[in-house]
Amino acid sequence: MKRLKVVVTGPFNSGKTQYIRTISEIEVISTEKKVTATDLASIKGETTVAMDFGKVTRDGNKIYIFGTPGQEQFQIMWEVLTENMLGFIVIVDSTDKERFGDARKIIKFFAEILEEPFVVAANKQDLPNALSVEELKKELELPEDAFILPLIAIDKESTEKVLDLLLEKL
Repeated sequence: MKRLKVVVTGPFNSGKTQYIRTISEIEVISTEKKVTATDLASIKGETTVAMDFGKVTRDGNKIYIFGTPGQEQFQIMWEVLTENMLGFIVIVDSTDKERFGDARKIIKFFAEILEEPFVVAANKQDLPNALSVEELKKELELPEDAFILPLIAIDKESTEKVLDLLLEKL
């Protein structure tokens, strides 16, 4: 049995914590605190400040899933959480064009310091104003061969497809 580490990252309010809550086989350990920035507090009440943690078993292997904070002010945790990871998932809210720039920065940050494979998950595909996977790929300026999948973070099957694609690439 192997122990594998996967990091889930993405901008504020993209669905990282929900993704981990949906896919995890254990109760998720979360470090959510009240949002103090007034511009963000109107979007949601709490945000991850250190990490989220969940666990999944695949093919007899234990996969430890660590979620990063989405705000750049907590960027130090991005670096800490990348230690010994085998790959990462970038979750992007496909309805929130205002955060696409943040998503591009996060992808660039992780891709520059790590050679590990990654998958982009276009979350909130169940909402009527969600961009398609292809539209989001263009908005994020991803290369043609980038792996991007639709995601509904509250749907177990959808979350598993994203993780399974990443595991295929490892």
